[in-house]
Amino acid sequence: MIKRVSSKELKVGMYIHDLGADWSQHPFMRSAFPIKSEKEIETIIKCAIPEVYIDTDRGLDVPDAPTQEEVQTALQAEMIAIAESEPAPRIRISTAEEMGRARAIKSQAANLVRNVMQDARLGKAVNMEAVEPVVAGITESILRNSGALIGLMHIKNKDDYTFLHSVSVCTFMVAFCRSVGLDAETTRQAGLGGLLHDTGKALVPDSILNKPGRLTDEEFDIVRRHPRDGYEILLKTPGVGPIPLDITLHHHERVDGSGYPDKQAADQISTLAKMCAIVDVYDAITADRCYHKGMPPTDALRKIFEWSKFHFEPDLVKAFMRCVGIYPVGTLVLLESGRLGLVTEHNEESLLQPKVKVIFDTKKGYLPPTEIDLAKPSGKTGADKIVSHESPSKWKIDTQRFL
Repeated sequence: MIKRVSSKELKVGMYIHDLGADWSQHPFMRSAFPIKSEKEIETIIKCAIPEVYIDTDRGLDVPDAPTQEEVQTALQAEMIAIAESEPAPRIRISTAEEMGRARAIKSQAANLVRNVMQDARLGKAVNMEAVEPVVAGITESILRNSGALIGLMHIKNKDDYTFLHSVSVCTFMVAFCRSVGLDAETTRQAGLGGLLHDTGKALVPDSILNKPGRLTDEEFDIVRRHPRDGYEILLKTPGVGPIPLDITLHHHERVDGSGYPDKQAADQISTLAKMCAIVDVYDAITADRCYHKGMPPTDALRKIFEWSKFHFEPDLVKAFMRCVGIYPVGTLVLLESGRLGLVTEHNEESLLQPKVKVIFDTKKGYLPPTEIDLAKPSGKTGADKIVSHESPSKWKIDTQRFL
């Protein structure tokens, strides 16, 4: 049985099922392993991981701890209530109409970040004249239809992860700022911060960034230097304002003071840095890496919501969930009819009744792709309901083919 326990309750002989933290927060090779020493427990506590999940069938038990199912049921109910509390962002054009432009913007932005990283390795300043138009293009795409580019952001090549992660964070930051009503200039600056936030990783050796095994303490310290390194690089770049500098330096701070590099807490952290912390972790845990399998977007949102009582600003986490939806564009969902569909667009009236492209029948196999609107009461293009979200790998479905 899987249970959630406080890290202070851990003992040698227990089996960690899930560390309950994003990969950047700990040096362990895997999130599941048997606890064989007190040093491992000390490392978990030192990494400010307050709660973990244990497997009582493979190790010692904590009798009164809540089960994973109980925790997830409660979290899901809260998330649904949040999704029902406000309408989805307004869409100017359909996802299908925006998708072609969104693909081009994604490719252009990834190439730009690659060049920024190369320049940083060579000690050159960031070329802001090249960065500004890319952020403008991302912003314009989000204003037309946020779902198209956001949906594409879940598709990453493992080899290009570092570059595409920065594009994703920029995209989510722009959408997030827009959804909470921030002005255009603040949104632009936040987008710049998102695109440049990991510039310091240019100074981290690829052998460490892509290491499939557990990081040594020295390697982990090198990784944790990247916010300060990126800040120092951007300080030498003409035209970089205080918002991108702050986001770059503080996107790994946590509201409980457990983050880095300055161990800021609560109101010491700017709102935009808090927003970037949420976005950064969300994108990281949904992506496939050499050392972990990315989780479905809905599961990632539930994890971040669970962690918000320690690491993130709860109200901002709720706002982010309303921004991307409980079932973000690109999520594979199981319908009551037994069909599988890909979320393509949110309905402004309800985040729980998106538009879906039906592509698969769980009993018959692939179907001709058909668009249905779950908000419609009846007919062939409506009158179905989401039962759950699904992992594409479970059904061996390449969702990229259908976006």
